Amino acid sequence: MNDLIDLGDIAFDERYGVGQPVARGEDPVLLRGEGHYSDDFNRPGQAYCVIVRSPYAHGLIRRIDASAARAVPGVLAVYTAADLASGGIGIMPARQVMNNRDGTPMPHQDRAVLATDKVRHVGEAIAAVIAESIAAAKDGAEAVALDIAPLPAVSEPSRADAAGAPLLYDDAPHNIGVDFHFGDSEVVTAAFAKAAHVTRLKLRNSRVVINPMEPRAALADYDAAGQRFTLHIGCQGVFGFRNYVAQVMGLGRDKVRVVTDRVGGSFGMKQANMPEHFCILHAARALGRPVKWTDERSGSFVSDTHGRDADFTAELALDKDGHFLAVRLTGYGNLGAAYGAPGPPTRNAVRNTLGVYKTPLIEVSTKCVFTTTTPVGAYRGAGRPEANYYMERLVEAAAREMGIDRVELRRKNHIPPQAMPYKAPNGTTYDSGDFTALLDQAVQLADWHGFPARQAESRARGRLRGRGISDYLELTGPPGREMGGIRFERNGDVTIVTGTLDYGQGHWSPFAQVLAQRLGIPFHRIRLVQGDSDELIAGGGTGGSKSMIVSGNAIVQASQKVIEQGKDIAAHVLEAAAADIEFRAGRFVIAGTDRSVGLMDLAARLHAGLKLPANLPQSLDVAEIYDGPPSAFPNGCHIAEVEVDPDTGWVDVVKYTFVNDFGIVINPLLVNGQAHGGIVQGIGQALREATIYDADGQLLTGSYMDYAMPRADDAPHFVHDFHPVPATTNPLGAKGCGEAGCAGALPSVINALVDALSEFGISHIDMPATPERVWRAIRQARYGK
Repeated sequence: MNDLIDLGDIAFDERYGVGQPVARGEDPVLLRGEGHYSDDFNRPGQAYCVIVRSPYAHGLIRRIDASAARAVPGVLAVYTAADLASGGIGIMPARQVMNNRDGTPMPHQDRAVLATDKVRHVGEAIAAVIAESIAAAKDGAEAVALDIAPLPAVSEPSRADAAGAPLLYDDAPHNIGVDFHFGDSEVVTAAFAKAAHVTRLKLRNSRVVINPMEPRAALADYDAAGQRFTLHIGCQGVFGFRNYVAQVMGLGRDKVRVVTDRVGGSFGMKQANMPEHFCILHAARALGRPVKWTDERSGSFVSDTHGRDADFTAELALDKDGHFLAVRLTGYGNLGAAYGAPGPPTRNAVRNTLGVYKTPLIEVSTKCVFTTTTPVGAYRGAGRPEANYYMERLVEAAAREMGIDRVELRRKNHIPPQAMPYKAPNGTTYDSGDFTALLDQAVQLADWHGFPARQAESRARGRLRGRGISDYLELTGPPGREMGGIRFERNGDVTIVTGTLDYGQGHWSPFAQVLAQRLGIPFHRIRLVQGDSDELIAGGGTGGSKSMIVSGNAIVQASQKVIEQGKDIAAHVLEAAAADIEFRAGRFVIAGTDRSVGLMDLAARLHAGLKLPANLPQSLDVAEIYDGPPSAFPNGCHIAEVEVDPDTGWVDVVKYTFVNDFGIVINPLLVNGQAHGGIVQGIGQALREATIYDADGQLLTGSYMDYAMPRADDAPHFVHDFHPVPATTNPLGAKGCGEAGCAGALPSVINALVDALSEFGISHIDMPATPERVWRAIRQARYGK
């Protein structure tokens, strides 16, 4: 087959079309070590910032004495909360706001940039030291004298609202930040009362330290003449980041520019409501010179937001035949010391727990509580993996308790494809899905029926072997409005401008594939701009697996606008009526003739000075705002097999199979990479990553010596396939993929481990299932100690 379609002045190469495994366009630069990250930004004459952090988890600030620090050679300034307030920097409002079950607003929605009266977690920012060098700034930070009266700490969410628990905020009684409820309690209670069987599990969704490869860093500059700030920083979307910074600083949005180049990972963490960049913005204006801050890994452990951390009692009601009647979650979400993201254990629990099942009723009751720990924010999935974990653990346990085959129980309760669009009892409407066929495909691909032979082989080596399923579904993030910009450059390149942001996903290639196929533009002439707030007129950033859904949709609509404008311009050039112009394979053609002009040729003529009547579009360029389509529902089935060494408790994931429905897959190479990364993160949370605080609120796992990250040898070879059912709610048919790996991995790995341990009568084990925890569980089951 000839791969090239002749377009006259251009050639569209089908190897770069939608559905092709095109390599990431960013990789050659990154592999040569030429990536430009936040810490790589430098300006002549820049000063350096070091943050003074609280050594206590909880305490009253009696005094901050910076006199000795200001006398340290090279120190230029020391700023506290009072200094920032006098400079016009306000408080940081919560970025997720919701009401309590009684309709009242959540209390204490704001957070000071620097601690004022009290510290509430180890690592909380108290002061900022600015100096000529990093060494001088560190010396100055060590010289800041803190007089803090320690108070009792509370780290576990289930203990935060207990009588006598230390209170973090006076206006948050019992440390409750949000008292959330969804569902009809009376109806759900009745469903449980009539159930033939109820499965009940106490489930701990463990806290994780997010640990992106690149720590947070920023460089602030101030133009006194224009009274305008420029902030170079790694983030997930510069448009919203700019708006938030301007709000806190009491400035017009035109007075702040945010620039992001490469970002070495974020996973939901690198958000605008962090204190350090406000400190250096203030310093840059006060000192009249650029100021840079770069975190160190030890600081990241206690100052970056953490992820997950919830305790729930999960319940599933079933009739005598195993049909689901209702699901109920009751428990706690840990906010940490401030509002990071209350959405994961509340709204996202509601939206994602039902999964692929036609469960008629759901109730979620969550107390989101403040604790003297690092604030908890979004982490890959932000409630979606947690919700699927709750449901899939319940399904697996119910199958075992009722003596029903676990695959058959899932099939029996699947939402059938003919029910689409399906209005779920959580208020969402599923547009598409073929859950049973997908499950059957995964079971076959995993060689499900060959498991007994593999189990026997493991046992012959002294190992236990188990298998687990995760039949997951998640709701992608709310799309919102997004910029669709297409700009034809003088040198023949074409630039996409949109407000999602690549922080490791690899947006350039799939976005270029969409544009190349829509307009016939040569793939390698396409460029991407996402990281400059001055270039954007809208932008929702990247998160919630929505980038292709929103930016892809914006590119599609902007492409259509280019075609419309191009038809008018081509009609003038070809001396024809605009109604007679058709666009085919990158060319504007007079219908019924062989007369045409190519899109790229038309752009070149315009740059060369083509004069057009005033009533015609003067350019092919497009910069418009588009309303995003509804959320999508990516889903899939992951099947894990694990081996356990009963003498040491060590667990290995030895076989892993997954089949996903991501709708139309734009680039399978990148999609599989996203799935692999999410699965490994899920394995890390399930088996390795333990975030432990002591009774005084000190983080005991504050370095890689104590905190076990997943390694390459923790993951087996992945076997995978796609079962695409196009989304009906967006023109690309895409469903999103970035967070699905975690949603599939958490339940499948723990289900497999429980299956392996079931011969000891063990029916549940909490994450992280570290070797010690597994060993102790086996010892307790065997010997009662």
